[in-house]
Amino acid sequence: MSEKKKFLLRLDAELYDALEKWAADDLRSVNAEMEFLLKEAARKAGRLKSAGRPAQDPAASAPMGGAD
Repeated sequence: MSEKKKFLLRLDAELYDALEKWAADDLRSVNAEMEFLLKEAARKAGRLKSAGRPAQDPAASAPMGGAD
């Protein structure tokens, strides 16, 4: 496993409370929940490639328009 970067992050109290509840629902720490959410968002945006789980955006694979 690669070394993890450490940095300070400031969040407003309402957002932190929402993350804390979300993390509890998923049986994760707030830190683990934030890392999970950020990784998923990066994968969906095509900015993070993961072995065995290519980044896919359902909208990107949708047809561009039908023939009239």
